[in-house]
Amino acid sequence: MISQWLASGFSGAIRLLTGARALWRCAPSSDHRVYYGNHVSHGDFVMIWSALPPALRREVRPVAGADYWQRDVLRRYLIREVFNGVLIERDPAERKQDAIETLCEAVDDGCSLILFPEGTRNQSDEPLLPFKSGLYHLAHRRPELEFVPVWIDNLARVMPKGKLLPLPLLCTATFGDTLRLGPDEDKPQFLERARNALLALSDHAHAHDHGGQAGRS
Repeated sequence: MISQWLASGFSGAIRLLTGARALWRCAPSSDHRVYYGNHVSHGDFVMIWSALPPALRREVRPVAGADYWQRDVLRRYLIREVFNGVLIERDPAERKQDAIETLCEAVDDGCSLILFPEGTRNQSDEPLLPFKSGLYHLAHRRPELEFVPVWIDNLARVMPKGKLLPLPLLCTATFGDTLRLGPDEDKPQFLERARNALLALSDHAHAHDHGGQAGRS
């Protein structure tokens, strides 16, 4: 009961601070999905989770780095009891189980996932870092999965690194069209297609399109 109350509290707080506005290009669904997004802050998975319809949140688990979330008692409680996260050891030397196998077990238990294929927070000037290979390996092991790109806008400015208090700004989670691994698609092709699908939802892509249209007019 306490965990459910805290989960509702976190969801309410981020909606209050950011609006947690969701734009759907695909229909919300209880089908097994992997929601993958751009990674700019520790609040990213909470933003995506809060933007989902309440009925779906109970079945969607964020994938998180064990090295960060197991540092103290509070973090361990939040990620395990409140958000029901799937913890992955990012250091191969510390792993007791293959990371993709851990994700497959969560999917086989009936859950959808939230993950960030850049692998780390993007603090560069690039809109999106190259994707790690895990997204492809999960798609290869579980080809029935639907992958949904989710572009998070403004959250880095709401929760800037090094600041104690968040700034109240409107944030949007844009859920793109679903995609699956093609039957003859190799790893570079799939990762490029998945990355392009996510980048196409960003303000960066929209600004480029508008600039191109202005140049042609």
